[in-house]
Amino acid sequence: MIQRQAAFLLALAALATVATPGRADELQPVTPYRPSVSSPAQLPAPGQLELELGGLVTKADGGHRNSLPYAFKLGFNDSWGVVVGGEAWVSAPDDNGGRSHGVGDTTFVLKRAFLVDSATAFGLELGAKAPTAKDSIGSGRADYSVNGIYSHDFEAIHMDANLNLTRLGVWEEGSGRTQTGLSASFSTPVSDRWGMTGELSGTRRRGADRTAQALVAAAYSPSKYLTLDFGMAKGLNRAAADWSLFGGVVLPLARLW
Repeated sequence: MIQRQAAFLLALAALATVATPGRADELQPVTPYRPSVSSPAQLPAPGQLELELGGLVTKADGGHRNSLPYAFKLGFNDSWGVVVGGEAWVSAPDDNGGRSHGVGDTTFVLKRAFLVDSATAFGLELGAKAPTAKDSIGSGRADYSVNGIYSHDFEAIHMDANLNLTRLGVWEEGSGRTQTGLSASFSTPVSDRWGMTGELSGTRRRGADRTAQALVAAAYSPSKYLTLDFGMAKGLNRAAADWSLFGGVVLPLARLW
């Protein structure tokens, strides 16, 4: 399965290099949200519909979960935008020792950006997860979240720090229903086209084990209108996934206005 995932990503990268639509004078540079857990406060260029698509392999509890995460992003202006995302395909272990296949849950996010200056911005995201996946893949219930964001440029290093609360639709008896998430990513260019990202993230919830993971990724931008990424994440405690491998692409689909 990992070999098929790698082949998919190579094909995706080859397709992306020739599929960037429109003339260069109609497009604006992309604003990648992937591959880190943290979201930036900034929005895509107003009126530009962007697509993020990738592949993800995760090993946890002795099994592998494979998926194709995606996100459509649209900024209405410099302050407001929306993100619709999910998993176009999932292959996950089921309770019978086999595997379940299908689409994943779908998340809808309303985003507000507060731009302080060229180096600093705050953000607020209100999200709802619709249970579009079957129960063997998803939770079967809706989740609701609020995410606060602080983004800042320290000269060559860009930081995105997130603090979020998620109201779970399904939770274990004796545990809390609200989950707190905290993450901080740091990215820096290493050349005109290459960049590196490092991140620490984790979650906590009353009556449940805390999770923690570290992530490292590289990004390659052959132009301002296309970014390819790949990397891995490693769980830092027993409650987190053992490891994840991922790769993907960010590109504009259209200028709507």
